[in-house]
Amino acid sequence: MLTRLIALVPLEGIKIILVLFLSFLVGIEREEHMLAIEREQPYSFGGVRTFPLIGLIGYAMTYLSGDGWGPFVVGFAVTASFLLLSYKHKLDTLPSAGATTEISALATYVIGVLVSRGEFWIATTLAVVSLLLLELKTMLENLSRRLPGEEILAFAKFLLLTAVILPVVPDRTFGSFGFNPFEAWLIVVAASGISYGSYLLQKLSKGFGGVRLAAILGGAYSSTATTVILAKRARGEDAPYTYAGSILMASGVMYLRMLVLIALFNRALLARLFPSFLALGLAALAVGWFWSSRRAKADTVAQNVEPKNPLELSAAFLFAVLFVALLAATHFVLAHFGRGGIYGLAAITGATDVDPFVLGLAQSAGAATPLGVAAAGVIVAAASNNAVKGFYAFSFADRKTGLQALGLLLALAVLGLVPLAF
Repeated sequence: MLTRLIALVPLEGIKIILVLFLSFLVGIEREEHMLAIEREQPYSFGGVRTFPLIGLIGYAMTYLSGDGWGPFVVGFAVTASFLLLSYKHKLDTLPSAGATTEISALATYVIGVLVSRGEFWIATTLAVVSLLLLELKTMLENLSRRLPGEEILAFAKFLLLTAVILPVVPDRTFGSFGFNPFEAWLIVVAASGISYGSYLLQKLSKGFGGVRLAAILGGAYSSTATTVILAKRARGEDAPYTYAGSILMASGVMYLRMLVLIALFNRALLARLFPSFLALGLAALAVGWFWSSRRAKADTVAQNVEPKNPLELSAAFLFAVLFVALLAATHFVLAHFGRGGIYGLAAITGATDVDPFVLGLAQSAGAATPLGVAAAGVIVAAASNNAVKGFYAFSFADRKTGLQALGLLLALAVLGLVPLAF
């Protein structure tokens, strides 16, 4: 029945109904806003009648334009002129008045244009987004006040890495070791993206969850940096179990982070490492949680770790350089020293940031590097990194915390080498 009824209505009739409906939604929101500020601002433009009329004008002028743009442009210019006069009059009444209503009216004109051109989805989306932006005024303004300028800059850097630099990087293979600039920068973006996501979560959870939550989120950011920060903080707290267990939890998250990164670039290598790394990560988290719970004040001894923003362009370029250098070194070592050379290089790189080396193996595994050798190299690098973090914790923390953290991380390092037997 409904289908037959719709079939009886001309297409242009359906368009007019849609324009009226979408424009009315924007108009009623502005009407509500006008009533809310009536005492503060005696003059306000438009409401439930004006906005539908503007939408219909946009529809009609576009319909008259046909395949051209003449009447549409004239209608837009005339509507904009009236809105400009309205805004000038509003400023004469209240110098601090905004132009949101007038801009909404222009958007309503465009909604009529889009419907006339048959772009129903775009017109509906534009109307819905306009409503959301208008209704969420208070929340968005409060957000802008709470959001520091450096966080906006950080997000801009992330967009620069992903949306500006990545698309123009050549997607070609160079050199005997199979270097692909696009894949290399994609790896930088992936690692930076995970670190940035963890950084934002740490910022949002500030003041909640205590040191264990900070360790979990910090492990996704950088388990090495988190270990050093927690070890230093442990000096001022009488909670060795809490900090030692939390440091172990950060290293457990490192294994899960590695799985995510490897999954993005080499599914075959992921299949080799997934069971053992998942077991190691979950075991470290479970033991770390148990160990940190041995004191009643486990979640109150400290606030969250304050991370450094990972989206520094210098750090991104350094990561890219390290990735290329380690990719070339892996190829050279494998060609001249074989499996033992890869193990040695993995142990050395474990003393610093293992991500460039691990991702280099992920890119070359199954091609320049045999899959089994690559998997073993990742295992050794992770174990080496855990051992080094143990000595970092021993050096920076108080005696009790340092000894406990060293013992737990050395045990995890030894346990992490067990998969080599299989």
